[in-house]
Amino acid sequence: MATAIDQLITPDIARPARYLGNELGAVHKDWQSTAIRWVLTYPEIYEVGASNLGHIILYSIINQQPRQLCDRAYLPGADLVQKLKDSGTPLFAVESRRHLIDFDILGFSLSYELGATNILEMLSLAGIPLTWQERHSEEPWDAASWPMIFAGGQTATSNPEPYADFFDFIALGDGEELLPEIGLVLEEGKAAGMSRQEILLDLAQVPGVYVPQFYYMAEDGSVHPNRDAVPPKVLRRVATPIPDYSIGLVPHVQTVHDRLTIEIRRGCTRGCRFCQPGMLTRPARDVAPEQVVDTIERGMRATGYNEFSLLSLSCSDYLALPAVGVEVKNRLKNDNVSLSLPSQRVDRFDENIAHIVGGTRKTGLTFAPEAGTQRMRDIINKGLTNEELLRGVKTAHEQGWDKVKLYFMIGLPGETDADVLGIAETVQWLRRECRMKGRRSLNFNITVSNFTPKPHTPFQWHSVSTSEFERKQVMLKEVFRSIRGVKVNFTDVRISAMEDFVGRGDRRLAPVVKRAWELGAGMDAWWESLERAFNAWTQAIDDAGLTWKYRQVAAGEWNIGESLEQELSAPEAADRWQAAMDAPLPWDHLDTGIDKGWLQEDLRRALAAAVVPDCSFEGCSHCGVCGTDFGHNVVVPPLPIPTFEGHSKPKSDRVQRLRITLGKLGDMSLIGHLDLARMLDRAVRRAALPISFTGGYHPGPRIAPANALPLGATSSGEVVDFELTETTDADSFRQLLQAQLTDSLPIYDVQIVDLKAPSATRALAAADYLLAFGTSDGLATSAWQQWVDKILSQAEILATHTTKSGKVKQINLRERLHQLEMVTELPAHLPSSVKQKLIASGDVVVRYVGSCRNDGNMLRPEQVLRMFEMQQPGDGDHTIALGHVHRQTLMLEEGTQS
Repeated sequence: MATAIDQLITPDIARPARYLGNELGAVHKDWQSTAIRWVLTYPEIYEVGASNLGHIILYSIINQQPRQLCDRAYLPGADLVQKLKDSGTPLFAVESRRHLIDFDILGFSLSYELGATNILEMLSLAGIPLTWQERHSEEPWDAASWPMIFAGGQTATSNPEPYADFFDFIALGDGEELLPEIGLVLEEGKAAGMSRQEILLDLAQVPGVYVPQFYYMAEDGSVHPNRDAVPPKVLRRVATPIPDYSIGLVPHVQTVHDRLTIEIRRGCTRGCRFCQPGMLTRPARDVAPEQVVDTIERGMRATGYNEFSLLSLSCSDYLALPAVGVEVKNRLKNDNVSLSLPSQRVDRFDENIAHIVGGTRKTGLTFAPEAGTQRMRDIINKGLTNEELLRGVKTAHEQGWDKVKLYFMIGLPGETDADVLGIAETVQWLRRECRMKGRRSLNFNITVSNFTPKPHTPFQWHSVSTSEFERKQVMLKEVFRSIRGVKVNFTDVRISAMEDFVGRGDRRLAPVVKRAWELGAGMDAWWESLERAFNAWTQAIDDAGLTWKYRQVAAGEWNIGESLEQELSAPEAADRWQAAMDAPLPWDHLDTGIDKGWLQEDLRRALAAAVVPDCSFEGCSHCGVCGTDFGHNVVVPPLPIPTFEGHSKPKSDRVQRLRITLGKLGDMSLIGHLDLARMLDRAVRRAALPISFTGGYHPGPRIAPANALPLGATSSGEVVDFELTETTDADSFRQLLQAQLTDSLPIYDVQIVDLKAPSATRALAAADYLLAFGTSDGLATSAWQQWVDKILSQAEILATHTTKSGKVKQINLRERLHQLEMVTELPAHLPSSVKQKLIASGDVVVRYVGSCRNDGNMLRPEQVLRMFEMQQPGDGDHTIALGHVHRQTLMLEEGTQS
């Protein structure tokens, strides 16, 4: 029988706050008043999914629709997965705590080729059949039916065929307008009592919706409709970015992208021939600069983040970037915030961009030259010269960066060994040319990835053998050994080969994906045990009888040589070339807007090293995108750059210290100490309180919790010091800060403390706890009292303790214990939720007061448990369990209690 979700989310699992669903910005709609209930289901751990901008935007949009509810679910950590399986509890959505099977529709993000195994894991944990065939029914689609399962994201849009068996439909392209349309079709179909297939047939008429079961795969791998009512080609949807929807969830725990992210430009027309996102997101659409600036300013105030990021495939191609960046930096200069940008065009990096990226906390700087020689950069249409590369890197060094990240690729069409070695030569040249007197040499972090051909790109017909990748890696590693100041990382060739095999596959790969999942090949397995993950995939390929097909990929199906002339040296070679490129592809039925013939022509241009200009800024390249279905490029011209007011140092004046007494109740007990400190920082920012900052390279707010509370414990007496740059009324401070905190973090008291007095951290002396204890055989209260008396009668109770440095020493627990007593009646001031936890988790409640100093002289609740265990003779007749822990007060040396 399934276990209640609350009983599974406990302190014994890693970061339980992942699963609480109570973040700032979380939407809790009434279940009964909504007609269609969604779950946006991200097949990665929470820290990845909750910081994904698309996930946040679509969650916000769906919840703004009338009669529609949107919850969220993520791939649980391994510890919670085991709990779910052991207890027979289906996977749940984080906000409503309802099982996924209760919802109408589950949307998965499929953003990389090998991520489908995580989707199957989540479906299995939810108790939902993996394939659309198993979920098929002719009955009316209602609350008793299986949820509709769909996928969106870059990989789903690119080539959904290897995963077609698992989804009822695929959402192609941008989802901002598409998902609300899908919701309306589902609502109308559900109200009309239509069957699952009837609703899917209606969905198939919506541009951007691909329903695989209404199409069949021919022997050559091509896909065609199996009925007249569906379009032969399915259109990719295009939407205009709306930054307002980016101001959404603010997770309690630290995520991968722990910042406010605002999209400034969608789409890229640079035309890099290897780049799938650049082909699948056309046309380019700039966001109005005023809208960007306004959204960032409001977003930083509303979220309390100390960092924001501007997002685009190529931020530097947003010509208003310098003006927007300087304006935002000027407006927020007193808030101690920093700006980060993703990988950007090195040829557009100048002092203006350095100003907006730089500051008190310099974020990392990443450029992607991609190739080591000018010839190769022309082949891939990078549009970057050696002079531009040097100018950008040198500017970064002059503006204070001592380390720069560079991305390169090997295995590109037309590549020679000289081009591969050119990567190392380019890095050497940059280090030599960027030397500055009185400065440390510029260092580089280099990532060398293996080119993986992607559908819908000019290079989709090219591949390289695994052995060739390995040879080129060995060659580069040998050269880089002699270059100082450079750290180089290489992508494992086995991951690249598998991504290629799956990414350009057809429907025959569905059994491979399923079998790989059965063998434990989740994406995390690649990082935990690459050998095991690779073996799982290769065994799955063998079991599906497709070893021959994988060997074609691993051997390089078609390794395009150094030049077009070499490939077409004979008429029969030209015929083979054309026949290979004209052969049907598994994704030909998807209309992305780019003409297949244009991709063929661009491949020819590539091997002739002919560069195609960026159509956002120069003439049309005639790729086929612009028109009624996909729109046209929207480009904002450069704007006048405001006068840069300089990098402001955060105020470090210490004018006043306020000491608050804070409660930590309910779900907040599952928030860790560092996460609580981060929450307080963001709450202070949202409340616009004049917090003082430390100095140094990474200034931080002067917010100092006196002592870390054990994870899972509640408290009604936490002490936190806040130092301010301005005198603030204590009551006003309390009201402003409480307004930014959940009710589970109540502020009980605010005191003004002399700045010269010891901080709460230094003055901390003792702590007052309530502990629930129990035994499996329900020991009588009188026996517990005897143990209490026995403990108090002893002068020495020794226990071993291992320090952080690994040293083992003996400590006298008894000298750290000040008071110990049985509690016959719980204090009246305790919140009812705490009383319930204490009563429910033990047979008796014990109060103790013990040392609680930050120098290590501390008596922890688990050490009190050990003291009770030691009172039993021999091995002990009773197994004693520590239940709920509640900290009543923290006591300071001067005798004041919080």
